[in-house]
Amino acid sequence: MSPRTGRAIVTALAALLGSAPAMADWYVAAGASSESTAALTVEIDRMIGLERFHPRLDLRLATGLLLLSSREKDGNAAWLLSPALRYTFAGERGLFLEGGIGAALFLDTRVESRELSTAFQFEDRLALGMPWASGELSLALTHYSNGGIRRPNDGFETLTLGYRFSL
Repeated sequence: MSPRTGRAIVTALAALLGSAPAMADWYVAAGASSESTAALTVEIDRMIGLERFHPRLDLRLATGLLLLSSREKDGNAAWLLSPALRYTFAGERGLFLEGGIGAALFLDTRVESRELSTAFQFEDRLALGMPWASGELSLALTHYSNGGIRRPNDGFETLTLGYRFSL
């Protein structure tokens, strides 16, 4: 990662942390991309209850950064907007399933050998999780693609293990 990219990431993260809402939680996830490089996600999020629609349904609104390492050159980073619907199977603190379609804005349009064509990418996320200690543990599969806005559209995936905890 170049010093310029590193400074941009640190500046964005500082702005994100400095503006964290009081009722927000941290979400930190680590894993690998489909290109076999390391992936790290750091987000702040907020849960909104949707009890009036269904007693086990919530909306998770998150924003943060995705950091990707690289074997070939500097890594890549993206700013994420990640809404997700959550269904809790066994009541308020049980096993849950999340799914959502969000957006990502990448610094570079290449991820290893993949050509993304556009900095804007859709983020399709599916996660399975459960309560763990004072937070939540989840396993997430996320797909990034520009949805055919421009060719080539070489999307990629990340598989991450994450932990969500209160600020």
